[in-house]
Amino acid sequence: MGEIEHLNTPKLLLDRDRMQSNLRRMARHIQSLGCTLRPHVKTHKSHEVLHDALSVGGISGITVSTLHEAEYFFADGQRDILYAVSITPAKVIQAAQLIRQGAWLKIITDSVAMAKLAGEQAEALGLTIPILIELDVDGHRSGIKPSSDELLEVARTIEDSDGLILQGVMTHAGASYDCESLEAIHACALQEQEQTVMAAQRLRDAGFACETVSIGSTPTALLTENLKGITEVRAGVYTFFDLYQAGLGVASVNDIALSVLATVIGHQEDKSWVIVDAGWMAMSRDRGTAKQSIDQGYGLVCDLAGQAYPDVIMGGANQEHGILMARVGEVPLDVTRFPLNSKVRILPNHACATAAQYSAYQVLEEGSVSAQWSRTNGF
Repeated sequence: MGEIEHLNTPKLLLDRDRMQSNLRRMARHIQSLGCTLRPHVKTHKSHEVLHDALSVGGISGITVSTLHEAEYFFADGQRDILYAVSITPAKVIQAAQLIRQGAWLKIITDSVAMAKLAGEQAEALGLTIPILIELDVDGHRSGIKPSSDELLEVARTIEDSDGLILQGVMTHAGASYDCESLEAIHACALQEQEQTVMAAQRLRDAGFACETVSIGSTPTALLTENLKGITEVRAGVYTFFDLYQAGLGVASVNDIALSVLATVIGHQEDKSWVIVDAGWMAMSRDRGTAKQSIDQGYGLVCDLAGQAYPDVIMGGANQEHGILMARVGEVPLDVTRFPLNSKVRILPNHACATAAQYSAYQVLEEGSVSAQWSRTNGF
C-alpha cells in the first residue's frame, strides 16, 4: 500500500513482525508449561490480529471485556467466549442473544447478591448460563478472597439457581503491574497460581464443580514457572506490548509493535519544544510510566524505522497537540532535529488505551504499509 511517509496523521501503526514474535513467545511459554491460552482480545479488538494469534496455536477460546467485543468476535466464528467483567442483570439480557445464536458464553461474578440477581434474570429468560467466581488473589481489584467463607456462599447461591451453572474460578493478578522487579513478578505469579488452585480445591472439597481454573495477566503469564492445577491463562497486552510492560522488564522497547505516526507542525525554539499533531486524543491520557523508574511522558519518540530516540519523549500533550521535548536530565532539545512537516513514531504507555482511540491499524511489514486492519470499539 505504500510508505508511511505518505500517510495522513495521526495514524495507528502496527508492526506485524514484532507482533507475531510476541504472539509466538507467549504461546510457546504457556504450552511449555502444559497449559492453554485464552487471549484477552480487549487489547487489539481486531479479527485480523486474532487470526494471527490463532495461527500460532495453543489457544482455546477468547476473553472479552465488553459484550460488544463478544458480538464482534462471535460474528467472525468465535464460539467459546469468557466475558471477564462482573455480570449484571441487564447484561444477562444482552448475553442471552449471543447464547441463543450458539455462543458458549461464560460470565463471572464476585458476590452472592449479584449471583442471585443474574441467576433470576437468566432463569426468567429460560437459560442456564455457565458462570465463574472471580477471585481476589492480591488486593488489586474485584473478587472474593480464596480463603473466605463468601467463596462457598456464592457457590451455593449458584447451585441453588436454575439460571446459572458453576463453571469454575478465575482471577487477574493486577498487582503484578505494581511490581518493581522481575523477582517480585515471579512471586506474584506464584501467589496467583497457589491462591487460585487453593480456591478451586476448596470448592471441590465442598462438593461443587470446578472445571475451569483460569488466571492471567501479561507480566505473570510471561514469568510464571508453575501452572500446575491451572486450566487456562488469560493475557492480552503481550500481543503489542507497550512502554509500561517494558518498564516492568517483561519486554523491551524493541518488542513494542504499536506506535502512533505524527507530523511535526511547529517549533517553540525558546522552550526547546517540537509540536506534533498527535495529542492525548491520539495517544490517550494514560501516564502509567510516571510511577515507574523511567517516566516516558505520553510516549517515547522514534524515527520512521521505529528506532527510539532515548533522549526524546512526548513530555506534554493537549487534546490535538503533542509536545516533544528532551527527557528530564538530558540537554535541551535541538528542534532542528525534527524539521517542520517531518514525521515521527511515538510508542505508547498503554497499548490498550492508545489503540482505543482509532478505528483501524496501518499494518507494517518490512517497513511499508501492507494492509489496513479494522478494529471495533464501544460497549
